[in-house]
Amino acid sequence: MGNENQNDTEQLEAIKAQLEEEKTAKAALAEAMAGKDSRITELETAVSEAKTEVQTLSEAKGKELEASAAELAQAREARDQAVAKYVNMAKALNPAIPEGIIGGGSITEIDQSVGKGKAIVEAVKKAILSEEKDLAARTRVPAGAPPRSGVPTEGMSPKEKIAYAIQQK
Repeated sequence: MGNENQNDTEQLEAIKAQLEEEKTAKAALAEAMAGKDSRITELETAVSEAKTEVQTLSEAKGKELEASAAELAQAREARDQAVAKYVNMAKALNPAIPEGIIGGGSITEIDQSVGKGKAIVEAVKKAILSEEKDLAARTRVPAGAPPRSGVPTEGMSPKEKIAYAIQQK
C-alpha cells in the first residue's frame, strides 16, 4: 500500500500541476480575449467614423457634381448661342454663298462650310465666264460692213438686176 499511496500522491501532484498550467493558460487566454475585445471595439469605432466620413464626402461630392453639371449646361448653352451668332455673321459676310451651304455645330465646321461655299461660288463664276467667252467667240460680228462681192450691178438695166438677184437665191 505504500506504493499505491506514493503513486496516488504522484498522480495527484501531476494533476495539480496540470491544473495550474490550465489555470495559467486560461488566465492568459482571458487576458488575450480582453485585448482582442478592446481591439475589436477600437476597429468598430474606426469603421463607424470612416463610414460617417465617407457619407459626408459622398454628399459633398454629390453637391459638387450637381454644381458642375449646372456649369456644364450653362457653358453648352453659351457655346450654342455663340455658334448661332457665328453662323448668322458668316451668312451676312458671304451673301454670294447660297443659304443652305453655310452651317455646322462648331466654329471649325462653320469655317469649313464657308470655305466650301466660296469654292463652289468660284467654280460657278469660272463656268459662267467660260460660257460667256465661248458664246462671244461664236457670235462675234466683225467691225464695219462686210466686203462686197460678186458682179457689179451699176451698168445693168432693171430687168438684168432682177434676173441676177433671182440667180443668187
